[in-house]
Parts: sequence; C-alpha cells; structure tokens
Amino acid sequence: MTSSSPTPIPEQAPAPEGATAPVPPVLAEVVRSGFVEGRHRGSLVVLAADGSVESALGDVAAPVFPRSTNKPMQAAAVLRAGLELSGERLALAAASHSGESFHLDLVRTMLAEHGLTPDHLRTPPDLPLDPEEAESYLASGRVRDRLAMNCSGKHTAMLAAAARNGWPLASYLDQDHPLQQLVAEGVRAASGEEVAHVGTDGCGAPLLSLSLTGLARAFRHFVLADPGTPERRVADAMRAHPEYVAGTRRPDTWLMQALPGTLSKMGAEAVQALALPDGRALAFKIDDGATRTLGPILARLLRRMGVDSPVLARLEDAPLLGGGVRVGEIRAAF
Repeated sequence: MTSSSPTPIPEQAPAPEGATAPVPPVLAEVVRSGFVEGRHRGSLVVLAADGSVESALGDVAAPVFPRSTNKPMQAAAVLRAGLELSGERLALAAASHSGESFHLDLVRTMLAEHGLTPDHLRTPPDLPLDPEEAESYLASGRVRDRLAMNCSGKHTAMLAAAARNGWPLASYLDQDHPLQQLVAEGVRAASGEEVAHVGTDGCGAPLLSLSLTGLARAFRHFVLADPGTPERRVADAMRAHPEYVAGTRRPDTWLMQALPGTLSKMGAEAVQALALPDGRALAFKIDDGATRTLGPILARLLRRMGVDSPVLARLEDAPLLGGGVRVGEIRAAF
C-alpha cells in the first residue's frame, strides 16, 4: 500500500430554498450500454488521522442502523465479559461469514468447546451467504439451518460468554441481558455517541444506531486502541484472519489481506466502515441498500485518501451483463 496526498471530495450542493432536508447525493451510477439507467444515493464521511472530519457528503450526523459493521463492538463485549477467544475464533465472533466449510466447522467446534449445541443458537435458519457456497450446500441435500446463517459465529461467542458467567442462555439476545448491556456500553465508548434508536437485526440481536461519523470514529478507535485491550484484540484478530471475518470471495477479506493493518467490515443495507492503520477512517451508507455499490464506492474513497494498491481495481470492477456479456458497470459518481 502506498499513499499520496488525498483528493478532496466535492462538497454537497446546498438544499433548495424552502426544502425541509437536502436530497442525498448520488454516490454511484448504473451504466448500461453507455446509458445511465439508475442512480444510488447515500451519505459518506472520511476522518483524518487525528479523528477530525476531513470530508463528507450527505447527512453524516443522522443515526443509521450500522447492521453488521457493529460486529467488532459486539465481539469486544464478549471479551469484556471474560470469554477467552483469540485468533480465528475471535475473528469468527466478529464475522459475517460466507458459510464455507471452514467457517461452519469452526462454529461447530466452538459450540462444543463451550458445552453448547446448534440448538442453542437463535439465528434464523438460512443458507450460506456466499452464492457459490449456497449452491453447493443445496446440491448436497442440506436445508436452511441456524448454523449456516452468516452471524452464527457471533451468536456462538455471545452464548459462550453468557454460559461462562452463568447468565441466562435462552434470553441472550434480549436488550436487557447483561451481555447486551456490555455491547451497548462498548458502542457508546467507541463511537463517542449515545444510541438514539434500538432495533432488531436480521439475526435477531439488538441493533444499535450510530451516525456515520460515530461509526467511522469507532473503527478508528479499534485500530488505535492499546495492545491487549478488547478493542485492539478484536481488530488484530480480524486483520490476521480476514478469511474468517468474511470469506475467500469477499471484498473485506481482499482488502485486509492486501492492505496490512486495515480493518474493514460491511453490513447489510449497504453500510461499510473501514479504518487504516494510521487512524484515518471512513463510513458510508447507500440509502436504497444496494450492496452492489460498495466495491466501487470504497475503491473511489480509498483512492481519494491516497491509497494505491492493485486490490482497488478488483474492488471497483462491478460489471453489468447483457446476454451473458459485459455491457456496462456500476461506478462511483463523486
């Protein structure tokens, strides 16, 4: 990875007079056969190494649901609860895994190590997140189950932390459970914000809102935390074992492998957060939830931050097909 002077992001145009709120800017375009057939709007923020806002587009102070970009903070909470995890196990506790065999094997192992079974999991039955893995999974005659769901590593760690402390297992996802209270405390501390809204994530866990600025600040906090702290242990495990955080065909894995020291995590509904080892950080969300935009937007942001690496070309390559042939692309538009 090499860095040069960052390129400023153009500022968002002011709202028309009398408008109640600005229209979010276009961050990505869908181009088919040379024609722009669609646009994706959203908001983004980039933090400088000192934590100040270097550039922003859209509303980066309003609360959003970070979805799985909250997982590092959830993983730090199980360490704070006294659970001893490290290496691949800790990376899997912060994962949205692809459902590859090595993911599912380690979830089974972790459950057994803590006297648990898949029946303890409260994840919804699902197929592997990776489409190729899902095809193989179905072709082998298997059906949706709780262990295959991409959050099963996180849930296993939460259950193990509850078991270690003698806390109720059946209610480990309740907002007032001791473990979930530790999660909320960690989210507030890492982001420097109060949680404005609490919802339920796709996996059933409490979902704590943050602004995009607070989310970027939390990722910065994790990479700059003192060695040995729960936050730094999670960041180090994720960066050392990125294939367990995502999967062999996933952008978060490619990024953390190609850019040493980088912490990257995507979330459902097109949320992305990333921190570089020097403390620079970013977060963005696409309003319509189109995850196909994440790679091109992330590559554009990293280039503007002065990052130069072959992985960016891999990230930004988002082809559109017509008749099985490439006829266009999804591209960043800022």
